[in-house]
Amino acid sequence: MTVMDMVAKELHMKPKELLEESLKVYLEKRLTKIEADIFLIAKKHGVKDVFELDAKIKEGLISEKTAYDDYFVLDNLEAEREKIKEFLEKI
Repeated sequence: MTVMDMVAKELHMKPKELLEESLKVYLEKRLTKIEADIFLIAKKHGVKDVFELDAKIKEGLISEKTAYDDYFVLDNLEAEREKIKEFLEKI
C-alpha cells in the first residue's frame, strides 16, 4: 500500500480524490505566491500589468534600464498565472 493509499484511507477519500484536492491546493498556493510577486513588481513601478509597464517605458516615464529585469519577470509571472487559472478551472 502506498502512502497515498494510506492517507486516502485515513481521510476516508479515494486516492484520485486526494490527488486532485492536493493538486488544487498546491496550484492555489502557487497562484497566491505569483500574485504577490506580480503585486510587488507592479507596485514598484506604479503599474497594473506588463502592458502598462511597457507603455510607461515607451513613454519614457520609466527607465528601460531599471525596469529591464522586472519587465521579463512580470511577463513570465503573468503568463504562469493564466496557465494556473486555466488548470484550476479544469479541476
